[in-house]
Amino acid sequence: MQSLLFYFTMKFNDIEFSIGKNTQHSASKKLLLLALCLVFLTIVPLYLLTTSRSPPPSPKIDISDLRNIGIVKECDIFSGKWIPDPNGPYYTDATCSLIIDQHNCMKFGRPDTEFMKWRWRPEKCELPFFNAKQFLELVRGKMMAFVGDSVGRNQMQSLLCLLSSVTHPEDISRRYTADTTYFKRWFYADYGFTLATLWSPFLVKSRDADPNGHSLNSLMSLYLDQADEAWASQIESFDYVIISAGQWFFRPLIYYINGQIVGCHNCYMENITAVTKYYGYRMAFRTAFETLRSLKNYKGITFLRTFSPSHFENGAWNEGGNCIRTTPFTSEEMKFDGYNLEFYLTQVEELRKAQKEGRKGGLKFELLATTEAMLLRPDGHPNYYGRSPHSNVTVADCVHWCLPGPIDTWNEFLLYMIRKEAWRSFYEKLQKTIS
Repeated sequence: MQSLLFYFTMKFNDIEFSIGKNTQHSASKKLLLLALCLVFLTIVPLYLLTTSRSPPPSPKIDISDLRNIGIVKECDIFSGKWIPDPNGPYYTDATCSLIIDQHNCMKFGRPDTEFMKWRWRPEKCELPFFNAKQFLELVRGKMMAFVGDSVGRNQMQSLLCLLSSVTHPEDISRRYTADTTYFKRWFYADYGFTLATLWSPFLVKSRDADPNGHSLNSLMSLYLDQADEAWASQIESFDYVIISAGQWFFRPLIYYINGQIVGCHNCYMENITAVTKYYGYRMAFRTAFETLRSLKNYKGITFLRTFSPSHFENGAWNEGGNCIRTTPFTSEEMKFDGYNLEFYLTQVEELRKAQKEGRKGGLKFELLATTEAMLLRPDGHPNYYGRSPHSNVTVADCVHWCLPGPIDTWNEFLLYMIRKEAWRSFYEKLQKTIS
């Protein structure tokens, strides 16, 4: 069944078109449009009520001024706290066959399960439960890409499992690439929806620069003014792009602009200016956003998924550090400060610039601010209960996230944002027609 939003938007377009063709009947058409919108406002909340995992609060709709109606009440869904959720996860490793070993903590013997029984509650509103059917209806006929490193792929894997309660996709990766480990595409035939992950840990062009070869902490060169073609050459056809980057910027890096070295981070090389990791991070996002704005055929919505914190304790990642906690932090126990805050602010500053410039060309750049919530979840990582074919099993993984686990909340955020954008688009068209 097509989504109600899609149905009413199509009806709206039909009426809008007919008004333009026949001005003699424009008044009656506008009245019909208003009636149709009121029906929409009445039915959609009922539809959401009957299809959500748990009944949401009744929406407050003010119809006294149609121009100011907003179905989604503006709310800061990203500030809040974790509360116990007796319902448990949306799926398990038994019900979702698409969990990869790197995230499959239960398969590899994690003994505790309480980390799966928490839910994010915003301070001043409710975050709706993830509704797989609603998500698929909203993205019907569209394409979505996760651009970034393996934590971005982690979110895509979460989404695959969340959608598996409705339908399973076909893996079409080999039609596009031979590297099906880092570049994946899935197609949901019943909805004409394509889901992809495009591997690009720095977002910009990079190459190995360590004479000893590549390793987990080897020196690399970044060309900060050149987007990585691995994603930039494929992105124009996508309707939704979730872009992210993070932990790779801690490693030793040499920065280039216009083909010339402008500085380095932790390279300790003579005659090269030392700069912070935040410089390279800022420039990488600036280049990524500028690239998206410059692409002639890119008309999609870009979501910045903010920095994902790690939680190594008892040592650094390569010094025996681990993440053995089994419950979340409170905001009093873990403050949002230090490098987590600095990375976050750096990203957001570049996003705000992209939003301002994007509006000139009709492009939307939106914030998916996951950092604050995830900072409080030291219990959500695989630690030693995940397996990757490229990793040393003696090194704890306190970077990625177990599936199921707190990362599923990112896709609750994503659905909320996509739904809000769809309704906003509907009302923008509505206002143009009745003005």
